[in-house]
Amino acid sequence: MRSAECKFTRLHFLLYLLYLDDAGSANNPLEDYFVLGGVCVFESQADWFTRELDLLAARFDPEDPYRVEFHASAIYARREAPWKGFKDPEDARNVMRSVLSLARDSCASSCCFACAIQKSTLQPGQDCVALAFEDPCRRFDLFLERKNKQGERQNGLIILDRSTQETSLQRLSRDFRTVGTQWGQVRNLVDTPMFVDSRASRLVQLADHVAYAVFRRFNARDTQYFDIIQSRFDEADGVVHGLEHRHSCKHQCSCPACLSRRLVRAVYAPPAAIICRNSPGNLD
Repeated sequence: MRSAECKFTRLHFLLYLLYLDDAGSANNPLEDYFVLGGVCVFESQADWFTRELDLLAARFDPEDPYRVEFHASAIYARREAPWKGFKDPEDARNVMRSVLSLARDSCASSCCFACAIQKSTLQPGQDCVALAFEDPCRRFDLFLERKNKQGERQNGLIILDRSTQETSLQRLSRDFRTVGTQWGQVRNLVDTPMFVDSRASRLVQLADHVAYAVFRRFNARDTQYFDIIQSRFDEADGVVHGLEHRHSCKHQCSCPACLSRRLVRAVYAPPAAIICRNSPGNLD
């Protein structure tokens, strides 16, 4: 009977893991954007990602591949071992592309989530980190709700890098399941978010690359890394739900998040509403 109970639980209560990390600094005036983003994987996929990244790490330290941490900004800057040994910047960039390619080439059940916030658009008193955290939490919850409506019984768990704005996010994570977010209470997460050391989690390192790719896309207009994973953001009914771009020029932005929403609104909105939305001074 115990075996049957375990089998029933395993079949009917499945778990998705959302690994998140940040890119950019909420307090750095030289950066326009702050990003929180990462990768959502089914629980049984975590081992595959870990093994693939371990194999990649073995190319740079065959004797101790576990010592290699794939931290995107460190690879890009080439100031830390083993990346500082790369004389050609493109060699380092190719490492980043290889990491991101794992997210692109993984099976269909995995996807990406990210929230990019243009800091100049924040209202007085708004917390950039809190907004960036609430968005993927709520979108992940809606992703799970969509799975449940399709007949799958899915729950989720959020895992963050321990160094990612730890104090404020830990406070937020204690409250968001019971108090909720600005969009309402989340209902499909099994526990408050966990914080882990990125050096011990290859999936957090992958999340770091996703966040950095989004950061480079919006903060530096550098799309080469984002383009690798563009098709892997959660999408349904023609809308890229997994990517949120908060900025002041949504009517002009051609990123997948903004463009997909404009196209869907244009298809379903009556002509008068379309004219109104495109009229000067409208901030919708």
